[in-house]
Amino acid sequence: MNTPPPPHASPGLARLAALAVACLLVTGCSLSVGSSGSDAGAAGKAGTTRMKVALVTHGGRGDAFWDLVRKGAEAAAAKDGVDLTYANDSDPAGQAELVRDAVRDKVDGIAVTLAKPEAMRGAVAGAKAAGIPVVGLNSGIDAWQSAGLLEYFGQDESVAGRAVGDKLDDLKARHALCVIHERGNVALEARCAGVKKAFGGQTEMLYVEGTDTDAVNTALTAKLRQDTSIDEVVTMGAQFALGAVASVKEAGSRAQVATFDLNKDLVKAVRNGTVQFAVDQQPYLQGYLAVDSLWLYRTNGNISGGGVAPVLTGPAFVTRTNVAAVARFAAAGTR
Repeated sequence: MNTPPPPHASPGLARLAALAVACLLVTGCSLSVGSSGSDAGAAGKAGTTRMKVALVTHGGRGDAFWDLVRKGAEAAAAKDGVDLTYANDSDPAGQAELVRDAVRDKVDGIAVTLAKPEAMRGAVAGAKAAGIPVVGLNSGIDAWQSAGLLEYFGQDESVAGRAVGDKLDDLKARHALCVIHERGNVALEARCAGVKKAFGGQTEMLYVEGTDTDAVNTALTAKLRQDTSIDEVVTMGAQFALGAVASVKEAGSRAQVATFDLNKDLVKAVRNGTVQFAVDQQPYLQGYLAVDSLWLYRTNGNISGGGVAPVLTGPAFVTRTNVAAVARFAAAGTR
């Protein structure tokens, strides 16, 4: 293996300010910069020359899930002495442009989500051409290798979906409504496809606009009123599960609610039984591993999974019987 090139020196604050202004002009885009760490010299310790890493996600504005990813990334950056830039845009074209911004800023590594892989291929190729290592996280487990990413950290969504389908069989469900809040998102589509493949009952998809909470709840309530045979609602995020609980009540439905993903409010719902279970893909861990892996690659040539296999962070079921074990971490904002 060739020795990885040394990190570039960090550009001045003027460039960072310009990038922040440019980001604010894009609808749905946000960006922030943080830095922390100590000086040391060898692998396993923060280096004297500070690396610069960009984390670019497709996370929407106000989605608490991405706060967990970002906290994990910031923890790794603090440990490794990395200057971390976080930017997000739910629009794939906007996300791709943020990756190009990071390339122009001459970062030392990029961590990126591939919710819509085709839209990101050109930007990722540009990073590679510039000699910048790129790793994937959270979305794109079936596309990261073909896109040329170095490593991948996340959950196999098809496996997770099939596990939920099996769980619904165990719970004697008969008609599941799988709510997808972002049409075309490969991770969400794979989850529901997995549920449908494994579940012995009927699986129906409901597509909603996840950026409009009121519209999501209205559509779900109407669907539950229309079809009283639905006895299970499966959502793709904690906040959507909490909304589904209210929709079930408003519709006078007998349906139960289960979900992918976890946050502190969802933990409370699992504890009191209003949500049956959550599938935890450990977003904090995804952010942490993505940033740490770039630091390890640049300082010691390490490649997790050998570049041929993803590093899985889930799925794990959180139910009423085991939720106490993760509750204190959720309260601290890391699960």
